[in-house]
Amino acid sequence: MKTKITILLLLISICSFSQHLSYKNGKVLDSDGQKISNAEVKKILSSQPELLAKYNTGKTKSTAGGLLLGFGLGLTAADLVGGLTQDVKYPTALTYVGLAATLISIPVLSGRTKKIESAIDGYNNSSPKKVGFSIDKMNLITNKNGIGMQLSF
Repeated sequence: MKTKITILLLLISICSFSQHLSYKNGKVLDSDGQKISNAEVKKILSSQPELLAKYNTGKTKSTAGGLLLGFGLGLTAADLVGGLTQDVKYPTALTYVGLAATLISIPVLSGRTKKIESAIDGYNNSSPKKVGFSIDKMNLITNKNGIGMQLSF
């Protein structure tokens, strides 16, 4: 009888600590709705290399696309300000390079969300499903009468 209760408590604790991730507004959130850092997501996905590769690809696309977009808009704005404040012919090569970088950033940025969502969905589909309840807190209590466990739902 004691072994059945012990096994049941172990199964309940495993199910209660399983992580459910979601991706909203460019942030990876845990089951409580708290933002998870990039390093923590990589640690969670490290047990599944193909999902980690998708996640890393999505983050790389996000970084590269953001840099191209910022670089392109910066060059275009700098050339515009230079053209307005100085007596030079506008537009110069800086504007064309800036516009090209901005246009290149659009297809780079377009697939990042799908890659990250695909990795998160793959993790959620492979992780064990939660049972109909969750345990908020589990305490081990000792007193003069013995040892016991306290579960808070």
